Amino acid sequence: MFARPHSDTPHLTITVDGQPVGAREGDSVAAALLAAGVVAMRSTPVSQSKRGPYCMMGVCFDCLMIIDGVPSRQACMVSVRDGMRIERQRGPRPLEVDTEDSP
Repeated sequence: MFARPHSDTPHLTITVDGQPVGAREGDSVAAALLAAGVVAMRSTPVSQSKRGPYCMMGVCFDCLMIIDGVPSRQACMVSVRDGMRIERQRGPRPLEVDTEDSP
């Protein structure tokens, strides 16, 4: 469904959950993963339901992933670059607690 015609666009390599995946310059992370056959990009915090890109324009938040160590990034809004490290986001992300403001 997401196959594309041949193109002269330079190919890049990104790593998804430790596996190399080919991508094209100018793609968003979500577009590159869909083209590679990866459709589930995260699981929901409560039911662990698998979610993937829906709107492809940053509205639905179904494509949240850990990109280069930063959780909850919208894969549809981040452009790929060679060597990028991406992980599926499973369940809730950890809360960051600021101990200086704690009573």
